[in-house]
Amino acid sequence: MAQVEATTERIIAADAETVFDALADYTGTRGKLLPEHFSEYEVREGGDGEGTLVHWKLQATSKRVRDCLLEVTEPTDGQLVEKDRNSSMVTTWVVTPAGEGKSKAVVTTVWNGAGGIGGFFERTFAPKGLGRIYDAVLANLAAEVEA
Repeated sequence: MAQVEATTERIIAADAETVFDALADYTGTRGKLLPEHFSEYEVREGGDGEGTLVHWKLQATSKRVRDCLLEVTEPTDGQLVEKDRNSSMVTTWVVTPAGEGKSKAVVTTVWNGAGGIGGFFERTFAPKGLGRIYDAVLANLAAEVEA
């Protein structure tokens, strides 16, 4: 099984602390950022960064729905890591300063892909699809914190 990776980034016209705090706010802001690909969003423990346990369903394609139960950690300043208890999927959010009043938000998701021909298609198309989904999340994040 090969590892599959999808990365998306965006420069946001808000300071890094504001952007990070919005991402880490699972009980408030985060749910508002999710596009239609996410459903059944529910905070089960915590709600603010480290120690949060959050559930959602991610519909990456019309046929593929992933039931996610994510444990959130903050290994370093400006970094949120969401590890899915139901799969090998790990999503890492990194927010860093990017000049005066700006920040760079990068989201990277990795997982162990399928083998064979299905794995070939997954490695080929899944990163693009997931990239589009997370690009929408980052656009919503920018709209939320730049206002």
